[in-house]
Amino acid sequence: MNVIEESVVQESAAAEAAALAWRARYHEDAPEGFPAEWNETLALMLKHHSVRRYLPREVSESTLQALVAAAQSASTSSNLQLWSVVAVRDAQRKARLSELAGNQRHVLEAPLFLVWVADFARLQQVAVDHDAPLEAQEYFEAGVLGCVDAALAAQNALVAAQSLGLGGVFIGGIRNHPEKVAAELNLPPGVVGVFGMCLGYPDPAEGVTAKPRLPQAAVLHHEQYALEPQRELVASYEQRVNDFYSSQQMAQSWVGRVLKRMAGPQSLTGRHRLRNAWEALGFKLR
Repeated sequence: MNVIEESVVQESAAAEAAALAWRARYHEDAPEGFPAEWNETLALMLKHHSVRRYLPREVSESTLQALVAAAQSASTSSNLQLWSVVAVRDAQRKARLSELAGNQRHVLEAPLFLVWVADFARLQQVAVDHDAPLEAQEYFEAGVLGCVDAALAAQNALVAAQSLGLGGVFIGGIRNHPEKVAAELNLPPGVVGVFGMCLGYPDPAEGVTAKPRLPQAAVLHHEQYALEPQRELVASYEQRVNDFYSSQQMAQSWVGRVLKRMAGPQSLTGRHRLRNAWEALGFKLR
């Protein structure tokens, strides 16, 4: 096989892999011409799924260091770096955090539980040391900056973890009781837990696959936002995702799930008082 023939074979294999990845992600055929380009990073990202069961294998400290290095390589607004992460391995502490997060067993069972925080304490300390004002931290924008920075960093870390054979799942339940989480982790004023992340080596027995996402046409808009076409797109998605739920022996209806999740304050599992909690933890959010 000459160089040209080998290149054609490689391109064909890449196109086939990409088409399979698209179908796994969306549960429908890839659009014509997809992909223009393809690589292992895209393949890794498209096959993402939440992992909630883990093998009894520890995540080493050096691996954690690599994940945090990946996290710190994420974009951060104005290089403010308004996030930190607390690594929790102690079984008793994980049990208490699991209870605060809605008794999610995987928080307790994961070898490593990471709590990602919006962190202004470090900057407050810098301002005190330099006798400088920090009034901008009192505004809602500061809270947004901290959450965005933490989310970008955490997603980088999760992709890095998956590239090393680990799996994980985000835990929004860490916001159910922000003050109690802060006390458990000894968070100073100006630091608040945004979400948690379970990490470990996936147990193959879990048997979970990638959940289909909304069609790209529902989330990708060109030049201006278009709402009306989304009714049909959501309807078609509802059928595909319900087939997935059925295959996983899960209660069906994406529409039913999202409407229940956002029905009212009673569906927010304590997070309806999040603003008050943040203010109590040092964010005025004006």
